[in-house]
Amino acid sequence: MDILKSIIVWIIGVCYIVVTFPLNIIVWLLAYPFDRDRRLVHWFLTHQSFVLSYLIPIWKIHIEGREKAKKGTTYVIISNHQSMLDIIIINCLRYKFKWISKIENFKVPVIGQYLKMADYIIVDRENDDSKAEMLERSYNCLKKGISIMMFPEGTRSLNSEIGFFRRGAFQLALQADVPILPVIIDGTGGILPKHGIIFGSGFQIKIKVLDPVLQKDFGTDIPENLALKFSQLMESELTTIRNKGIK
Repeated sequence: MDILKSIIVWIIGVCYIVVTFPLNIIVWLLAYPFDRDRRLVHWFLTHQSFVLSYLIPIWKIHIEGREKAKKGTTYVIISNHQSMLDIIIINCLRYKFKWISKIENFKVPVIGQYLKMADYIIVDRENDDSKAEMLERSYNCLKKGISIMMFPEGTRSLNSEIGFFRRGAFQLALQADVPILPVIIDGTGGILPKHGIIFGSGFQIKIKVLDPVLQKDFGTDIPENLALKFSQLMESELTTIRNKGIK
């Protein structure tokens, strides 16, 4: 049954992308002359993700704390990473931000085009120059009032637990003097684990936005220490979510 359901889900996803891709091209072309930061394209993509997430009937999504991101405030947004589904789920928050994405995603047909049209920030994790350029672009976005979204683990978890946090997101928050907005995701790893193509069903996806943390409350100006502090915070919150559920 899981194989049959997975075939149906993949068909829905592929058909949805095929149908909406021309619309994205039109929006991108119409907005190109005046939408320098590609905010309209991002808005369009996030709302498409929101619709797609509710077209697929094998999961239920529970969102808590979306209102904690205050309008007009710029954040470094971070989330744990369990599955490729996390990108769709994060987009369901419909926040205004730029994704930081690994270079491999830009090579995926259609998906890569979406990333380029929205002018998301690319990083080659094996190239120090690319990482430096990513940090510079991200810093410039933050100073222009554009939030940044990234997975500080850098890759999907194999066991749905939170892994080691890299320093980049925390270095950015310190340098740009902006708050960090932590987001917890749970359930996606059980539906579509890393390296998997077969969807599980009957899962509830939980996404919880935690309180933003201002720089004055960081308690350190060392990125590695800040990364450790947030990984411990999010590990604790993930345990609480699993033990009690989101109210």
